[in-house]
Amino acid sequence: MAPPRELPDPLVRRRAAALAGHRGDAAGARTLLTDEDPSVRATALGALARIGDLRPDELDRALADPVVGVRRRAIEVAAQWPGDGPIHLVPLLDDADPIVVEMAAWASGERQPPEPGAVARLSSIVIGHDDALCREAAVAALGAISDPAGLPAILAAITDKATVRRRAVIALAPFEGPEVDAALHAARTDRDWQVRQAAEDLLAD
Repeated sequence: MAPPRELPDPLVRRRAAALAGHRGDAAGARTLLTDEDPSVRATALGALARIGDLRPDELDRALADPVVGVRRRAIEVAAQWPGDGPIHLVPLLDDADPIVVEMAAWASGERQPPEPGAVARLSSIVIGHDDALCREAAVAALGAISDPAGLPAILAAITDKATVRRRAVIALAPFEGPEVDAALHAARTDRDWQVRQAAEDLLAD
């Protein structure tokens, strides 16, 4: 009978990090937070978040990690971050990876109160980012934040591609004013039926 196959060291450490999170072992998880393997670092980060013992500086370091996968995991944690201390999501809105930008936009909309500078940067993404998913996430975040400073970008997104237009119409829900009414009435004749339906629903309220 062949001997049992040994797991590669990073997988062993990743499992140890996950178990630490389930066992409430903050010290054990923290020792793996700076592991050389990014998957271990990401798992340790999630473990400390699960325990409720993640520190703001540790989360910020993960948000600036050189590996995309760690940054993505850190954004997920940051979106629901309950702790005190500043969390810096805005720099990730300029990330080279569009998926990171998309996730950072989503997380920025989840943060209450929003991070200083988030509305301005999200507005820039809505108006000028090459990736439609990033624009869609950013316009949704502006709607969730509901800051009047983000309204011009939401109105501009009404002329974007269909997926972005749908999000833009929904993002208008917290806003009022003649320009909002005009955009919603115009959206009622949009060539995309989901855009039309979203506008009809808002106008019916």
